[in-house]
Amino acid sequence: MGLLDGKVALITGGARGMGAAHVRLFLEEGAQVVFGDVLDEEGKALAEETGAAYVRHDVTSPEEWARAVGTAVETYGKLDVLVNNAGILKFRRIAEMSPDEFDHVIGVNLKGTWLGVKSVIGPMKQAGRGSIVNISSIEGYIGAEGMSAYAASKFGVRGVTKSAARELARFRIRVNSVHPGAINTSMVTDPDIVKEVDADAFVKSMVIKRFAKPVEVSHVVAFLASDRASYCTGSEFTVDGGLLTGAGY
Repeated sequence: MGLLDGKVALITGGARGMGAAHVRLFLEEGAQVVFGDVLDEEGKALAEETGAAYVRHDVTSPEEWARAVGTAVETYGKLDVLVNNAGILKFRRIAEMSPDEFDHVIGVNLKGTWLGVKSVIGPMKQAGRGSIVNISSIEGYIGAEGMSAYAASKFGVRGVTKSAARELARFRIRVNSVHPGAINTSMVTDPDIVKEVDADAFVKSMVIKRFAKPVEVSHVVAFLASDRASYCTGSEFTVDGGLLTGAGY
């Protein structure tokens, strides 16, 4: 018996990194998975490898949200789970960041999450229940230099999650957020970040002194997507190796 047997899940930003880990684990736990991304080559390769269904999906587009949700419902007959995973990070100090760069980060990370919540209400109401898992960040709790847009978007995801949890509980739709810390993905090896961040000092500030594997986040996401989290909504789950205990801040 898998944790997600019988569930149909839509996962955004699923072509690589943490999203791909979510796709693989959800399949292992028995879910039927549709995942979206704008990285077509990587998305199609993962779909061929795993058997999950891939759809090109720009999360800032309401039309592409309708297509992605429609693909899940038409292929599998329902939609039980949404994982709002798609996100981008642009390291820029405020004085150096253009308004267009700021808007792009907010558009993908915050508006994309809001559009996802909005887009799945109908099919989840029809299914009689649902679980939405929004991927925020520890930057949704603290501000870091050079990450004003990213932090603003991830603080915003917390707010959307809590409002949505209150609005959707009457339809048996649960909404929670997950806040990863230092995860070993391509996002944290961005050259702009690497040249600005003292990696040794950062690791020393950790309680668990290593970067996490993406699947360590996926296990928390899968729990929240499952019926075992039936009394969890509007809640925030950190997967950060103890960073938010205050060490180093």
